[in-house]
Amino acid sequence: MMKINVLKLVLYLLFWQLQGCISDTDNASIQLNDDVLGLIVFKSELQDPASHLESWNEDDDFPCSWRFVQCSPVNGRVSQVSLDGLGLSGKIGRGLQKLKHLKVLSLSNNNFTGNINPELGLIGSLERLNLSNNGLSGLIPVLNMSSMKFLDLSENSLSGPVPDDIFQNCLSLRYLSLASNMLEGSISSSSLARCSYLNTLNLSNNHFSGDLGFSDGMWALKRLRTLDLSHNSFSASIPEGVLALHNLKELLLQGNHFSGPLPWDIGFCPHLSRLDFSNNQFMGTLPGSLGILNSLSFISLSNNMLTGDFPMWIGNISTLEFLDFSNNDLTGTLPSSIGNLKSLNHLSLSNNRITGSIPISLTDSTKLLVIRLRGNSFNGSIPAGLFNLGLEEIDFSGNGLMGSIPPGSSRLLESLRILDLSNNNLMGNIPAEIGHFSNLRYLNLSWNDLHSRMPPELGYFRSLIELDLRNNAFYGLIPGDICEARSLGILQLDGNSLTGPIPEEIGNCTSLSLLSLSHNNLSGSIPRSISNLSKLKILKLEFNELSGEIPQELGKLENLLAVNISYNRLIGRLPVAGVFPTLDESALQGNLGICSPLLKGPCKMNVPKPLVLDPNAYNNQMGGHRQRNDPSSNPANSSHRMFLSVSAIVAIIAAILIVFGVVLISLLNVSARRKLAFVDTALDSMCSSSSRSGIGNPAAAGKLVLFDSRASTDCIINPESLLKKASEIGEGVFGTVYKVSLGAEGRMAAVKKLVTSDIIQHPEDFEQEVRVLGNVRHPNLISLQGYYWTPQLKLLVSDYAPNGSLQTKLHERLPSSPPLPWDKRFKIILGTAKGLAHLHYSFRPPIIHYNIKPSNILLDENLNPKISDFGLARLLTKLDRHVMSNRFQSALGYVAPELTCQSLRVTEKCDIYGFGVLILELVTGRRPVEYGEDNVMILSDHVRTLLEEGNVLRCVDPSMGDYPEDEVLPVLKLALVCTSQIPSSRPSMAEVVQILQVIKTPVSNRMEAF
Repeated sequence: MMKINVLKLVLYLLFWQLQGCISDTDNASIQLNDDVLGLIVFKSELQDPASHLESWNEDDDFPCSWRFVQCSPVNGRVSQVSLDGLGLSGKIGRGLQKLKHLKVLSLSNNNFTGNINPELGLIGSLERLNLSNNGLSGLIPVLNMSSMKFLDLSENSLSGPVPDDIFQNCLSLRYLSLASNMLEGSISSSSLARCSYLNTLNLSNNHFSGDLGFSDGMWALKRLRTLDLSHNSFSASIPEGVLALHNLKELLLQGNHFSGPLPWDIGFCPHLSRLDFSNNQFMGTLPGSLGILNSLSFISLSNNMLTGDFPMWIGNISTLEFLDFSNNDLTGTLPSSIGNLKSLNHLSLSNNRITGSIPISLTDSTKLLVIRLRGNSFNGSIPAGLFNLGLEEIDFSGNGLMGSIPPGSSRLLESLRILDLSNNNLMGNIPAEIGHFSNLRYLNLSWNDLHSRMPPELGYFRSLIELDLRNNAFYGLIPGDICEARSLGILQLDGNSLTGPIPEEIGNCTSLSLLSLSHNNLSGSIPRSISNLSKLKILKLEFNELSGEIPQELGKLENLLAVNISYNRLIGRLPVAGVFPTLDESALQGNLGICSPLLKGPCKMNVPKPLVLDPNAYNNQMGGHRQRNDPSSNPANSSHRMFLSVSAIVAIIAAILIVFGVVLISLLNVSARRKLAFVDTALDSMCSSSSRSGIGNPAAAGKLVLFDSRASTDCIINPESLLKKASEIGEGVFGTVYKVSLGAEGRMAAVKKLVTSDIIQHPEDFEQEVRVLGNVRHPNLISLQGYYWTPQLKLLVSDYAPNGSLQTKLHERLPSSPPLPWDKRFKIILGTAKGLAHLHYSFRPPIIHYNIKPSNILLDENLNPKISDFGLARLLTKLDRHVMSNRFQSALGYVAPELTCQSLRVTEKCDIYGFGVLILELVTGRRPVEYGEDNVMILSDHVRTLLEEGNVLRCVDPSMGDYPEDEVLPVLKLALVCTSQIPSSRPSMAEVVQILQVIKTPVSNRMEAF
């Protein structure tokens, strides 16, 4: 019934639009019905899961009693519709244009999608329009701005340029925010200057470019209080003229390409409270006029190229709360007047060239929470008073500080979360109080001259995630309770003088991802309890005195990516599983007793020597009389009565068991051959019966082999007739792929009909290669299930991937199919890397794919990647030459440059090049080679150029929506390293997997998680 009523309303609405006959002289009831009809039509296209709009009833004559609707007391018409944060979804459809007296429309913080309806521009009475925090896309339509005072379209997915017409009649506009979209192009400053009453302008977090016309447009907005242009690609320098913006309170230009000197008159904005010019290319000295900004509470000039001495006037800005001048080239010393900043809570001066001592007056800034002075040339001692403040972060690393570490006050014990004093000249002991920092997450005292026993207080930490004490002079034992809290993720004790065994309690560190104890004097065996560290990724034990065998249980650590046990006294076999079979010589050398083909020298097994009994020992204890009278005491007869040694008994038993095993295996082989012969006979008979209907002689009928015994063999009795009924799902260099249902269960499989060649005449050659591929099993590799061979027809039967290829998802996606989000793309990258690493390291010689590209990356039901067509290149020496040439022609853009030179040996580095191109495709959504009208775009060169220009994130595929920059940026850099023109400059696949694992939980962001 509701749908019928809504349909009637829509028909009425269309009728009234076509007639255009309702005038202002019409009676009030009809006018009010316009508002009812408009809102009901608008509601009909929404999803309202919480039934917030239940009171909107089409049978009502008046909408003024409806929730979230307000009417004007003057004319009784709807003047305000506010639906913020109600969880509504759908499109902003038709109907609202009927609200001729609507002044406020606010739909923020919902889930609206689609384009902004251009009919909203027909509401000439609108004064406030808020569509922020939705999922709207497309272009910004031309809106009627004659009455508009407030316009907020931020936090959507709008794209394209901003139409110039939007500023044609914007004299009444006070607030404009287009922040956090995907808008691009330049902003017409001359058009924008028409909005002369604008108070707030926010264009941040888009892709705008150009110089914005500061000289003739932006500075004309004299009523501006907030100007936010941050995180775009604006360029050019800022001319003098800031003085004209005397009402300005916030000026935010960070994350652009502005250059040149800072405007000298920036300090003549008396109301300025927030100033952020960080992450640009400003140069020169700091303007002295900044010192007269007596309302300034926030200033950040970090990541520029500013020079000159640190300003002496800094103490004049008594209102300052946040000060960040890091990553510039400032020199000089810190003035004692910095202690005048009583409200300061954040001080960051890292990575400059500031010298001298840390002023004691800084302890007067009692509200300090964060102090970062790393990477300068400070000397002298740490002011003890700083450790009496309620600091949350202290970073003095990379200076020349001397003396001892001050003890912490009770206030600091409760507040401190990050303490980094690394790379200084500190001496003495670690204060005993340090173990009582209840909230400490990160402690780095490495590269100092601290000389003491390992403090037992380290076991008191309850929240510590990273502990780095490398390269000091600590000695003694590693405390057994160092992981009492079990929160430790990174433990680095390298380069000290630690002795004794690695404590068995190390297995309690169940959160460890990095354990590094190298370059010490540790002895004893490697604890088996390390196998409890299921999250461990890196294990470094080199240059110690560890002995014994490596526990085989360590091979069960699935996340372990890198191990170094070189230069110890270890013996025996390496663990047979995990990362250990792929270790290279550098990780093992210096252990003369380890059994590995990579190492020269003896292989020592830690096996106890057998106990040997002296057969004459009993007689020797009986005295001479027994020896004289007992015939058995005669040496000539003793050889017949001699007891066998335990070792001889063990050897005899072992020999008997070996003989028994050989006989048993032989019998099993005979039985298996009989069964195989029976199966072959059955298949031959079946194929012979089918030959009468199509295949012909038994030789042509061929041989079917299915590795999985559960699969039914009767489904491929006549392969050619089967393929005629199957559906073709792809075609490549090696042949055509079909989707086939196997057996009565209807299990789907993929059958590849290989390109035939007269060179392969014998099934043994084909079978030998295919059986190698049949033994390859990995979650990220397509499993080969079987094969069929005749001289004229060769089939490979493998798993079927229900989600098709990455090529389809990435480059041939239908409009109705959603794009891949970043988390899915990263999963595909990591899974593909793991699959390639398995091919490179689990086989000797390694299996090289040669042809990594999206069409060979298949996706299962959970979008897990599975590499296909691996190992087929092993048949290249037996295939026609045209297959080789066609392969490279079909893989344009993926082929490593060295493959064009036939004199170079093909290695795993070829796969790494193709993998790098694959990463670039996944991140950018573009093909490796694109042809324009006048040029050719090589994707790797394009991304490398953008990286050098500092604009690399501009190439990220906008269709995947939000993405974490701290993951995407290093992944792009990894791709460029993988696509290096020099093969030796490319990493190995094991290194690639390790890097990707680290990127997913970046070390650079570990402090942000605190």
